[in-house]
Amino acid sequence: MLIIPIKDGENIDKALKRYKRKFDKTGTVRQLRSRQQFTKPSVARRAEIQKAQYIQRLKDSVES
Repeated sequence: MLIIPIKDGENIDKALKRYKRKFDKTGTVRQLRSRQQFTKPSVARRAEIQKAQYIQRLKDSVES
């Protein structure tokens, strides 16, 4: 359960933004989506490696 303390006179939009940020950091939605279907460990590993390669290519292109 997420608890977001609201200070007196604080704008509700700021509190909502803090809630959304905190909720996103917990990873609840991502976890629910990943649990909807089973992925083999080898497939998950392959996807993780492909993602790392993609990120590395992006970093290399920025440095050049």
